[in-house]
Amino acid sequence: MVINVGDVKFYLHKFPLLSKSFRLQKLTANTNEENNDEINIDDIPGGPAAFEICAKFCYGMTVTLNAYNVVAARCAAEYLEMYETVEKGNIIYKLEVFLTSSIFRSWKDSIIVLQTTKVFLPWSEELKIVSHCLDSVASKAYIDTSKVDWSYTYNRKKLPSENGSDPLWNGVQKQQYVPRDWWVEDLSELHIDLYKRVITTIKTKGGMSPEVIGEALRAYAYRRLPGFSKGKIPGSDPVKYQYLVDMITSLLPTEKHSVSCSFLIRLLQTSVSLECGETVQSELKRRIGQHLDEASVADLLLRAPANETTTYDVDTVHELVQQFMLQKRSGRSDFPEDNEFQEMYPAFASDSSKVKVARVIDGYLAEVSRDPNLPLVKFVNLAEMVSGFPRPSHDGIYRAIDMYLKEHLGITKSERKRICKLMDCRKLSAEACMHAVQNERLPLRVVVQVLFFEQARATTSSGGGSTPDLAGTIKSLLPGESHGSSRSATTNTDEDWDAVPTAEELKALKGELATLRLTDKEVGCNDTNSIDIKMSVEKVIGGKAKGLIMSKKLFSKLWSNKDRLSENSSSDTSESPGSSNAGESKSTPSRSRRHSLS
Repeated sequence: MVINVGDVKFYLHKFPLLSKSFRLQKLTANTNEENNDEINIDDIPGGPAAFEICAKFCYGMTVTLNAYNVVAARCAAEYLEMYETVEKGNIIYKLEVFLTSSIFRSWKDSIIVLQTTKVFLPWSEELKIVSHCLDSVASKAYIDTSKVDWSYTYNRKKLPSENGSDPLWNGVQKQQYVPRDWWVEDLSELHIDLYKRVITTIKTKGGMSPEVIGEALRAYAYRRLPGFSKGKIPGSDPVKYQYLVDMITSLLPTEKHSVSCSFLIRLLQTSVSLECGETVQSELKRRIGQHLDEASVADLLLRAPANETTTYDVDTVHELVQQFMLQKRSGRSDFPEDNEFQEMYPAFASDSSKVKVARVIDGYLAEVSRDPNLPLVKFVNLAEMVSGFPRPSHDGIYRAIDMYLKEHLGITKSERKRICKLMDCRKLSAEACMHAVQNERLPLRVVVQVLFFEQARATTSSGGGSTPDLAGTIKSLLPGESHGSSRSATTNTDEDWDAVPTAEELKALKGELATLRLTDKEVGCNDTNSIDIKMSVEKVIGGKAKGLIMSKKLFSKLWSNKDRLSENSSSDTSESPGSSNAGESKSTPSRSRRHSLS
């Protein structure tokens, strides 16, 4: 008889085939009625190769089976209906034994078979080959690492036994350590649909560490998304990659530390470049908001879309900070609900994470400030979001402000004033203060503020006795601290305060205040020497008669007002330096006046 399988003709004997295939029996009966010796089989799974395996078995010939052809042979045998009811010990029975005793017991063979089942759908699905492979792979992923004795791909280059540098100690080979996520690289070879089913099966069984699941998804993304590490995915098959991003996002474990913030941000960047759905992007932003305190500045430097004029996507970072703040407002904490420390220190976790986020955003602003097209409003809006976060120092935001002023020389005085309000001069380190007082890009009011707080800090640390009188005198020079001076006089000097001083003026101002500091140490607490302080301060003002700080006339008004206040309340001038400074630092009204310079 002649059997045509596709383009291949098989010349075979009837008896060996008909004795084992019920389908061939029925096809032969039909051809006899039509007086035709040829049988056409066009839809057999596996084609000519799979049919040849079944035909050789019928002739009693040796058949070589492996993980690559067993699925084809099993589906072809099912098509030919080679059951036990036709003949005992038929090929279907033998193939099932081979799958159970050999294939499903092997880690790599199970993965290979699972990969080949995709070609033979729906046959492989109906024959339960897919489900058996899924169960086999998932079960082996759960095995104790001490019992893993088969070869696996994970970190092969790092394994001494694989690269010929296996360490020996007293001639005894050390036991190889197997990591918990040893299986993630091998599964990365699976097709998207099969991979999703494997991970779902592993998660359904329960007990797998969420960190290991997260590592598996990360490895699959780097393996299957070309250019993922750079955030640029080629546009050859966008629908495929969109589905892949959606799938990975849906499989992410819900536990907080299961995946890194860096990986989530790259996934978000990829979803934006692929124009994935809003649902996926919103879910990723929500998850990043939970991890934002783990992010680095480099993670947040996302490239802006092509239609934007700016270099970096500041709007997305703004949304991530919003999500972080929503997570904190919802009462979520780094402590478990039943942790006793949650009741003792309810705000500890929140404050620590806010400190980290503020530090990262300060560094981010310093980087994006290099972009000449960055609008001031985007810079200020992002900085204001974290302005209420606790910071041990404002050096970071000062650096960002200085960088912005350096790159955007054309901004107006009001814009310069607005951006400088973002920092608190009291929280600058000594190094930052030294830089600020020589910074020609800062408005004069900011330079004087820095000098004042540095002077107050220096006199406090040195134990200067005249700190209350001296600090109060310099403080009266600050805008908004006129102590009874007319509003019109203060308004007239606003333009001078917002002006940018020259290098010579900065040097002169710094020198005069340094002299004033020495005078302060020599004067002590004696009220009779207050006239010396007055003369020293007048020297500072007199040296700037051209309008650098304010006129002598206005200063005289401030000084006379201060003298009247001193006469009316002698207790104010007789306080100790420590109490005066402490009162200043705790006084809410004075803080608000100092930071609302007009």
